[in-house]
Amino acid sequence: MQNWMKAVLVALLCLGYVAGAADVVVPASEWEAIKAKLGEMDRLKQQVNDMQAKGAEPATTSMVDTAMDSKYGPNANVTTKTGKLTVGLLTQIWYYNIQRDNRGFFSDTNGNGIQDNNLANDINSFRIRRTELKFTMDFSECITSVLMFDPAREVGGFPSFPSNQGLFKKTGTADGGLATSAAVAGQIGNVAGGPPRLLQDAYINYHGAIPYHDIQIGQFKPWVGEEGIRSSAELDFAERSILGQCGDNRDMGASIHGSWWGKDCNDRDGRLQYWAGVFDGSGNFYNPGNQQNRSDNNQSKDINGRILVRPLWDDCAGKLEMGASFIGGRHGAQNIDVSGYAAVTATTPIQPQVYAYKANVWASYKFGNWFAKGLWVKGEYGCIRDRAEGSIIAFGNGNLGAGAAAGLTQTSMRPFTSQGGYVAAGYRFGEAGWVECMPCWLKSFELAGRYEQFQNIQVSNQAEATKTNTLSTHVATAGLNYYFSGNTKIQMNYNYVDLPTEKTNTGRFFHDTQNNSFVINFQVAF
Repeated sequence: MQNWMKAVLVALLCLGYVAGAADVVVPASEWEAIKAKLGEMDRLKQQVNDMQAKGAEPATTSMVDTAMDSKYGPNANVTTKTGKLTVGLLTQIWYYNIQRDNRGFFSDTNGNGIQDNNLANDINSFRIRRTELKFTMDFSECITSVLMFDPAREVGGFPSFPSNQGLFKKTGTADGGLATSAAVAGQIGNVAGGPPRLLQDAYINYHGAIPYHDIQIGQFKPWVGEEGIRSSAELDFAERSILGQCGDNRDMGASIHGSWWGKDCNDRDGRLQYWAGVFDGSGNFYNPGNQQNRSDNNQSKDINGRILVRPLWDDCAGKLEMGASFIGGRHGAQNIDVSGYAAVTATTPIQPQVYAYKANVWASYKFGNWFAKGLWVKGEYGCIRDRAEGSIIAFGNGNLGAGAAAGLTQTSMRPFTSQGGYVAAGYRFGEAGWVECMPCWLKSFELAGRYEQFQNIQVSNQAEATKTNTLSTHVATAGLNYYFSGNTKIQMNYNYVDLPTEKTNTGRFFHDTQNNSFVINFQVAF
């Protein structure tokens, strides 16, 4: 407000006071002049409002504005010393109900004396699935730092989904199931199968310095697959598929990312992208989650590559995405590089360091205006090759193979391969072409379905003790999603689980565990 305007206001106040106190008569000509001044003030006020509506900033900061910026307490401004801070939160609260069966998959009490107790895995419960708190700090137009942690990772004792038998189900008897009432190792733990890791993402991203590229270093998800590295707030179902959970792990390393066919040279989500990275790879691909925030245990590093192409990407034709990825390297404790494997005996186990890899391919299509708008389909296939963790896969039912002593377990077995994938489809009513004609209550709903198959059950080969057989779990999931705003939603899933059977083999029996489940996910995300 200009000084002369302030003077006019003061004069008016004084004039009104004097007129009221002394009943002074003001000439009509002076009143007309005062009205003109008031009209000028209204016009100037309207101009200021118009400028503010267009985003214009005042040339100077008033004392009142300065005082407000320094205010503490509710509704105060959030400020940072340098740069721009963005805070995000994901909260997922579950309630699940699992079909009751007190015997696990390996339960064979009558034949080989193996007890696979499933009592703790089928208890209905509430659960805090995720509490991800994410801080994104833009220090400049070229440097961004991201920190994300999840306190919910500190808990244990919850069954896994979609099958409560564990992300990877393994026999765990120290004697191969020879002894009566030998107990299988507990299968309860984090859904990802690894130890609790509160620190999730911690990395720095450099962008804008090299056209079409950015560089990232720190702890983050290796660029493998599609569902595994997708944000947990954007999942189509309450939980990832088994294959997707194998990619939902973090490691420490560095990567470079290129993006073309986007809006400009700084667009990092273009229609043609690639990633190349190097990571510690200190853990095991069959135990996702055990690689993050730990030192490497050998001199080797995992090499990671990923490519993505979007040949169709508009509202009319729809959005088609295809991609492939790979990561591989030497896993195991530091030792000599062994090209072959010695015979397994009680005193000469196989050398622990092996070459391991993961590979994925995927495709997704979201229909456009031309046909069936609101419908989406996607699928992904992947394979894993690694050795399993030592001393957790028994040779099996006493058939240990030549040269092996009774009671020896696969402490250092040969690497083996597991593979599988999923197909999924859904229909989002709020994005349909006839959305203007549908009832308002229907617009927030989405129907979804998924069928998956993965070789997640590991048992020792009965004919050759150094080898491991893998068996497939099949799961059909029906889902109903209700969206409030953005990714704030409620998801309801029913999982029909079909475990493998081997009833024709008299030397190895598997219990057909009944473990279908119903899961409700209450989610808030911003």
